[in-house]
Amino acid sequence: METGRLTWAERLQGLVVAGAALLGLSLGAADQISAFGEYIVLPALLVMLTAVFVQIDVGSVGDVRRARRLVGASLVTNYLFTPLVAWALGAGLLGAQPDLRIGLLLLLVTPCTDWYLVFTALARGHTGIAVALLPVNLILQLVLLPVYVLLLGGEAAPVEAGVLVEAVAVVLLPPLVAATILRCAAGRVGGASARRRLDRGASRVTLPLLCLAVGAMFAWQAETVWTAGPTLLMLLPPLLAWFVLMPLIATVVSRLLGLPGEQRVTLTMVTVARNSPIALGIAVAAFPDQPLIALALVVGPLIELPVLAMLAPLVRPRGSR
Repeated sequence: METGRLTWAERLQGLVVAGAALLGLSLGAADQISAFGEYIVLPALLVMLTAVFVQIDVGSVGDVRRARRLVGASLVTNYLFTPLVAWALGAGLLGAQPDLRIGLLLLLVTPCTDWYLVFTALARGHTGIAVALLPVNLILQLVLLPVYVLLLGGEAAPVEAGVLVEAVAVVLLPPLVAATILRCAAGRVGGASARRRLDRGASRVTLPLLCLAVGAMFAWQAETVWTAGPTLLMLLPPLLAWFVLMPLIATVVSRLLGLPGEQRVTLTMVTVARNSPIALGIAVAAFPDQPLIALALVVGPLIELPVLAMLAPLVRPRGSR
């Protein structure tokens, strides 16, 4: 996975995804297109997740031993503290909107497994440890996400445990297996150079596939969006609160632990960045009759990317260029 610089498409991802949503919304006025959109969303997300996973080198997990305090702080922050913050924001600001609460919870309890690498590099963080954390975060969120939804979702999540676990398995395991096969095959055929080419190709198709899934979802749920559009705006206060609160918490934790500058940056980015594509896929599979949950997960990235872009120079260690 390439780090250290953003392409023009990556810099404009928020606008590109918003444009895909608006296009899908306009196309959704045609009944034939609206009905067809339902059959595009999940396949597009599965292919996109395969492209994301193929860029993850599981062999880097051993590198987490180089920074045990950072890794420990990351795990505690992301898997103990963050779910409680997500629950509190949802209960406090979205109490009367159960679907939005579940959408917010799905978004906030899934740490990022791709974007935060780019912004860690831009902010001069420790990218080696950041890469090593990727497979750890992927495995943990795969196992714990159903637990969070069932424990913290309460009555807002009317879904059986078996259905939720099945949705997680359907959305994550096939892309993970396919990505592992592709990565191993590339290594056997062409070695490191083939893997780099595979990574570049996967990186280039991720955003178009996300846009395809978002556009199809908005076309499919156009009527719901027109009806519940003002309701979706209620997500802005908890999301803005999240993106203000979590960098401050990561900074305080870093200072208490005495982490060096580059590790402090890494902790901040892995604490703030979220994994909306994975959460979106699970929402579509587990809650097909509650479209507001999935739609809520599209709002997050529209705010997240500009926030990460503004945060990178603010958390950069002093003396770094």
